[in-house]
Amino acid sequence: MSALPTYRWHLAPEGLATRRQLRALGLRPGCQDVVAELHRPRRRRPPLVAYLYRIDRAKPVRPMTPGRAAALAAAMTARRTCPTCPTCRTDAEYCIPRSLGMCVTCAYPTALPS
Repeated sequence: MSALPTYRWHLAPEGLATRRQLRALGLRPGCQDVVAELHRPRRRRPPLVAYLYRIDRAKPVRPMTPGRAAALAAAMTARRTCPTCPTCRTDAEYCIPRSLGMCVTCAYPTALPS
């Protein structure tokens, strides 16, 4: 049992928000601790848990700097580039599935689209 207050889905008090809700407001949790838990019940499975933060103590989102934008672009390019075959090594224009580890055309060379 946790020492944090627990609320059911859609029943959290005003002034508390999840990380996604804070991001939609242009905020981030900052250095504050988790204030409460939000439980969403599911059938035959453990409940989903979301952590709640105080909106009044949240800080604004840091602006995107040119260095961070360049690093993000490089990371996305690496996710789209096929790493396995030296002839392919092209931008697949989609994120390569981690389950395959290569682009779909290299993973299934005999399958032709109809």
